Amino acid sequence: MFSWLSANIGTIVVALVVAIVVGAIIYSNIRGKKKGKSSSCGCGCENCAMHSTCHNNKQP
Repeated sequence: MFSWLSANIGTIVVALVVAIVVGAIIYSNIRGKKKGKSSSCGCGCENCAMHSTCHNNKQP
């Protein structure tokens, strides 16, 4: 068991770092979505075909 760990420690460390980065990105997107921010674009999409779907503008 320990020989397998020592032989693959580099792969394990890289996999953990990638998993942490992906988890942080997902967490950031979820937090942004809860705050009402769109995670699909950087805004400034007045001429975008998906503008009404992406940005819920409430017209009175």
